[in-house]
Amino acid sequence: MTENQTTAPDRNLALELVRVTEAAAIAGARWVGAGDKNRADGAAVDAMRSFMDTVRMDGTVVIGEGEKDEAPMLFNGERVGDGSGPTVDVAVDPIDGTRLTALGYNNALAVFAVAEQGSMYDPSAVFYMEKMVVGPEAAEFVDLRLPIKQNVALVAKALGKPVSQVTVCVLERPRHEALVREIREAGARVKFIMDGDVAGAIAAARGAGVDMLLGTGGTPEGIIAACAVKATGGMIQGRLAPTDDDERQRAIDAGHDLDRVLTTDDLVTSDNCYFAATGITDGDLLQGVRYRADRIVTESIVMRSTSGTVRIVRAEHRAEKWARWLNG
Repeated sequence: MTENQTTAPDRNLALELVRVTEAAAIAGARWVGAGDKNRADGAAVDAMRSFMDTVRMDGTVVIGEGEKDEAPMLFNGERVGDGSGPTVDVAVDPIDGTRLTALGYNNALAVFAVAEQGSMYDPSAVFYMEKMVVGPEAAEFVDLRLPIKQNVALVAKALGKPVSQVTVCVLERPRHEALVREIREAGARVKFIMDGDVAGAIAAARGAGVDMLLGTGGTPEGIIAACAVKATGGMIQGRLAPTDDDERQRAIDAGHDLDRVLTTDDLVTSDNCYFAATGITDGDLLQGVRYRADRIVTESIVMRSTSGTVRIVRAEHRAEKWARWLNG
C-alpha cells in the first residue's frame, strides 16, 4: 500500500461506481428482447470490466461472474480498479437478470457493490440461501425462524396496514409452491418475479411496490443486496440452503452452521460500503435504458451505508461516444 492509499472507501467513490454500472447497462441493453442472454451478458461484462479499470480503488472480486457463469472476466479473486485508492472487496453482477434482458422483461439491473477489504461473507460455494428482506419499519420485528404467517402479520403491524395489503415478492420457481401457499393463507398478496432478486430485495427494503421479499435465491445476490440494505436501514436475513448432500458436506467442512440465520451485518461486516445499480429494463426500482437519436438516457441508484445516503442519478450520454458498445 502506498502513502496515498487508505483501507476504507471514501465518499468520492460513489459516482465512479455509477459510471461503471451505466456502462454495463448501456452495453447490455443493446440486447434487450433479442433472445440471446449470453450476448447480453458478454457485452455487459466487457463494458463493466473496461470502465472498472478507471475506478480509483485496489479491489478484489469476491462475488463475480466466473465461478457461476464460467466467464473469462470478473472472476472471483480478480484484481480490479486502477490500483490506487482504498483496498476493497468487490461484488459485481453486470446483469442481474440476463433472462429478463433477453426476453425484454422488467427488473434487469447492472449492479456493483464495494466494501472494506475482508468484510464480505464467504459462502464457500453454497450457491443458494433462504432470504427475507424488509424495510426499516419492520426490521426489528421479523425473524426468518418464525412461521410465515407470523412474519407477515408483524410486517403488517409495523407498516400500520391490514395483512391483505401486504405484498410479498417471491421468485417464480417450483420450489416456492409451498411458500406461496403459506403467504396467501396468511392473507397477504404475492408478487412474482421471474429473476433478478437483487432488484426484488432492494424494492422490499425501500418499500418500492412490495413490502417484503421471501424465498430461496442466490447467495451471491444476497451479499450484494446486503450492501444496499445497509444504506436503507432495512434488513436482510439469510440461511444457507445447499441443494444436495455433496454441497451440504462441503459447507459443513468449510465450518458453516447450516441452521444459523445470517444477518445483514454477517453478510457484510463493514459499516462503510457502497452499492450502485443502473436499470437495464424498466422495473419497480429504476427505469430502464432509453435510446434516443442522439443520446442515451439512464437511471441509476447509488447508496452509501456510512451516511445512509440514497441518490437517484438520471444521466444523458451522447450516443456517438458509445458506438463501440452499441454496434456489437
